[in-house]
Amino acid sequence: MLNSPAGGAGSRPPLVTRPLLLRFVSIIGASTSFYLLLSVVPLYAEASVGRHGHAAGLTTGALMLATVGGELATPRLVARFGYRFALVAGLVLLGAPAFALSASGSPLWIAAVCVLRGLGFAFTIVAGGALSASLIPAERRGEGLALVGIVTGVPSLVALPLGVWLTAHVGYGPVFAAGAVAALAAVVSVPGLPDRDPAPGPAMGMTAGFRTGALLRPALVFAATALAAGILVTFLPLAVPSASAGVVAVALFAQSAAATGARWAAGRHGDRHGPAALLLPGLALAAGGTLLTSLTRSPVAVVLGVTLFGVGFGVTQNATLTLMYARVSATGYGTVSALWNVAFDAGMGVGAVGFGLLAARTGYPSAFALTAALMLTALAPAWRDRRAVGPLR
Repeated sequence: MLNSPAGGAGSRPPLVTRPLLLRFVSIIGASTSFYLLLSVVPLYAEASVGRHGHAAGLTTGALMLATVGGELATPRLVARFGYRFALVAGLVLLGAPAFALSASGSPLWIAAVCVLRGLGFAFTIVAGGALSASLIPAERRGEGLALVGIVTGVPSLVALPLGVWLTAHVGYGPVFAAGAVAALAAVVSVPGLPDRDPAPGPAMGMTAGFRTGALLRPALVFAATALAAGILVTFLPLAVPSASAGVVAVALFAQSAAATGARWAAGRHGDRHGPAALLLPGLALAAGGTLLTSLTRSPVAVVLGVTLFGVGFGVTQNATLTLMYARVSATGYGTVSALWNVAFDAGMGVGAVGFGLLAARTGYPSAFALTAALMLTALAPAWRDRRAVGPLR
């Protein structure tokens, strides 16, 4: 993976550099903090209030909707203060409030903490995403984004199921503290990173990004898969019968592992054959996995369904982001990062809130099946982008 600078003139540019390695530190810290608490906080809210999914949906919804608001504001924040300020602010807001989660079981208190953490997460992923893209050679973009995806995915692979397991063995307080420390410790890596985008010319604004179909279509496809991702991490521990609680940890691990592997495979394939053709199969796999997960009383179906969803989710993650970066110049990287992450987090937040309301009326199995059907509405933009492979002009 690490190329020698002494290679011949025809060799590819190095992918792993010192700034990118430093960037990995902040990725790992932010991702560990985020995923360690992602399923734990909804469980804490349910245990404190017991409102049959309403409190759980509120926490994830508050986290992700606050993240969306922060993502929309981050490109302007970076333009004014630079990458390093945005990353430090994000890591502090993501980490420090987690210490306060156990101070109260009130839904409003938990939601307020989630709002602060959501803003912090937004700053880290949008500023960091644009910075990561600027550190990757254009001709190795798919591979580089896949590598970044692996570095992001490993903490989720470990931290998402670990958070649920640790909570059952040591309680909520130590897990909340661990999530706080993970983000705050990564602050030390930020001074070694570049501070601003060196690309000349005016940056593309968020309004222009939302009006550009070549960017909006992949974002909508990804939002459809993110919808189910927010539902699974929030409600799978509640939907599976308590007698099969161990299945949840296995399924979440399998989902993270499948998504991480699929992101790498999609990146390598996209560099060679183009990422646009991966949108349809990725979406179909994600919807099929969600439908299979509706068989909540079958441990085999749950694990296979969540794993299948993970494959589709990983494919669409890499393919949509690579495609969007390929359609803009470097001055548009911040907008692409923000738009893609808005699709990610808005999908997760809307999915969590809507699914909680739906499941209260239909039950979890029917709600999962209806979610799979809703995801298939994104086949239209995916089909159109299957042929729209050129750059944005």
